[in-house]
Amino acid sequence: MADNLRYFIINKPYKVLSQYTDEVENKGLGSIFRIPKGFYAVGRLDLDSEGLLILTNDKKLNSALLNPENGHKRTYHVEVEGTPSAAALKVLSGGISITIDGKPYRTKKAEVRVLTDYDFPERSPAVNRIKHPETSWVEVILTEGKNRQVRKMTAKVGHPALRLIRVGIEDLALHPLMPGQIVMISKKVLYKKLKL
Repeated sequence: MADNLRYFIINKPYKVLSQYTDEVENKGLGSIFRIPKGFYAVGRLDLDSEGLLILTNDKKLNSALLNPENGHKRTYHVEVEGTPSAAALKVLSGGISITIDGKPYRTKKAEVRVLTDYDFPERSPAVNRIKHPETSWVEVILTEGKNRQVRKMTAKVGHPALRLIRVGIEDLALHPLMPGQIVMISKKVLYKKLKL
């Protein structure tokens, strides 16, 4: 079975589900990427989020990467309304109380900074620039991954996320994959980049 293990990294586009099959109104990964059945996403990105996903048939990778005790870094670039102040960035990086499954949850410390030079292709459909004329990009690096955590964090400090892109997991980077692209990667290279 070990010889049949394969690994892909993809750039999940906006409004695509992190699952193989389509649902009534939304496309799944199987209709966007040419991948065999039996492969699944390690971790998830919600429907409105974009970026780095790993697809594999290696069940051990899923448990190793998602185990909270391992604390793997996940890097997100987030386009938010307005420009967060130094005080807002400090709150985000120090841990903030959000709601997870209807219960209060305090996030772990994170690395947060405003990105001054950012050049990422516009998504389709684009963010409504008339409704949101002033935006900025923020980098958030977490060692946890609660449901919609980054969105809840930025909203809590008054800067709702308009766009969210996962650009890295440990040393595994999204660049240079464009939205909708896929590439196969060897187990050796993948595990090294993920520090497993």
